[in-house]
Amino acid sequence: KYGANPGRSGHTMSRKSGEKLERCRKTAASMFGAQNSSNVVFTLNCTQALNMVIKGILKPGDHVVTSCIEHNAVMRPLNKLENISVTYTMAKVYPGDDEKTLDSFRKAMTSKTVLIVCTHASNVWGIRLPIERIAALGKIYDVPILVDGAQSAGLLPIDVQKMGIDFLCLAGHKGLYGPMGTGMLITNEADKLNTIIEGGTGTDSMKLCQPKEMPQKFESGTPNMPGICGLRAGMEFVKSKGIEEIFNHESRLITYLYDNLKKINGVKLYMPRPDGGFFVPLLSFNIKGYVSDEVGKILDQNGIEVRTGLQCAPAAHEFGGTTETGVVRVSPSVFNKKPEMDKLIEMVQSIKPRN
Repeated sequence: KYGANPGRSGHTMSRKSGEKLERCRKTAASMFGAQNSSNVVFTLNCTQALNMVIKGILKPGDHVVTSCIEHNAVMRPLNKLENISVTYTMAKVYPGDDEKTLDSFRKAMTSKTVLIVCTHASNVWGIRLPIERIAALGKIYDVPILVDGAQSAGLLPIDVQKMGIDFLCLAGHKGLYGPMGTGMLITNEADKLNTIIEGGTGTDSMKLCQPKEMPQKFESGTPNMPGICGLRAGMEFVKSKGIEEIFNHESRLITYLYDNLKKINGVKLYMPRPDGGFFVPLLSFNIKGYVSDEVGKILDQNGIEVRTGLQCAPAAHEFGGTTETGVVRVSPSVFNKKPEMDKLIEMVQSIKPRN
């Protein structure tokens, strides 16, 4: 029904596709507090959105403040930009102590700092950063903040205007329950960004320069219409369930899992009990004498699928001291139930620790 390129033709299917695209934009703008729907840009994934901002704003000699638990979607672009003399400082995070975390960010700021980049919640440890307070710190120094919301969108309420977020990057396939290969960049500060991709937008086609208007400025090429339709359906699903209810459901599961794993001999837990306002419902663990991939294989053979290894976040593993073993990460969804946690607990109990 929506298999035509929106904004590229005047025929019926193209118009309907454009209307569907705009409906998804409006849903996202409402959900995340954008000033208007044109400030919502569709991307391939959260990684692409992060790269668009990091590479679109930084210039030689600039300095960036980030955290010590970032995903490679942040760390690899920053590492690449060291080639043009961009520098960065990794602020230490203190789980459960927002004051000390905020002080780390404050101490990392310099006269050359032009961007703060940090995750809203760690994809390895579930640690929540005090985004609103870090954003307020940025405002004091007149430095914008870029937030990686891949692990928090759909679980935590996010309003870019109320929270002071300048650039919000999102994954469609996690807590928003959209298809894989979808993501978004939401920003009210598009004029601060240069483009890293140029091409056809269906507007001003006689001009060789990229349009400056949003969202066309950052949406060159044919959009993923099936994915975008699915993304809107996912966001509507989250709205119907309620973000708070989803968070509470998953938190009950993960704290139940934590409490039971803590009783099992040989199980290593790295973070405090993931409750309160300092964590999202996600849990990483290991079993004594095993690397995480070994445990994951045993669980997989018994119908339990978890993410093992380094989760594309070596900085977070250096923080947790798990670069050699990786971790077994459990990340429940709204569809998981307590009996599934019981099965996981039973399976972990059956794996005998090694000396």
